[in-house]
Amino acid sequence: MNKVILMGRLTRDPEVRYSQGASQTAVARFSVAVDRRFKREGEPDADFFNCTAFGKQAEFVEKYLHKGVKIALSGRIQNDNYTNKDGQMVYSVRVIVDEIEFAESKNASAGGGSFGNGGGFNGGGYNAPAASGAGDGFMNIPDGIDEELPFN
Repeated sequence: MNKVILMGRLTRDPEVRYSQGASQTAVARFSVAVDRRFKREGEPDADFFNCTAFGKQAEFVEKYLHKGVKIALSGRIQNDNYTNKDGQMVYSVRVIVDEIEFAESKNASAGGGSFGNGGGFNGGGYNAPAASGAGDGFMNIPDGIDEELPFN
């Protein structure tokens, strides 16, 4: 099984290109900084992962993501090895993105995104319900909803 789940912030604006041919496909490349849970003195506080998204995911990245936005993503790790001009093998890995979601509301992010209600995107165009109330980021739950839930 090859599955990775990351939550972090974009380190720079994504680079998006379109493939050539009859059906152009968007390809987005970006880097995500993920804070380390345990930090030791003299070691980095975060790890940086290069990520690539294709198709609809890449179009979403192009439209809504920018440097500093906090996201959660899932995907798979793929070798990205190559031989440099000096003939030396360079080893690296890349995360191929399957799903992306916002990890904080537009109001909570420093620069905010341009995505209306801070909902997520998982390939199907899912938008979380708009928050109502005092602007605290929580949705009001209607009274009597307990009877409609399949579990208690």
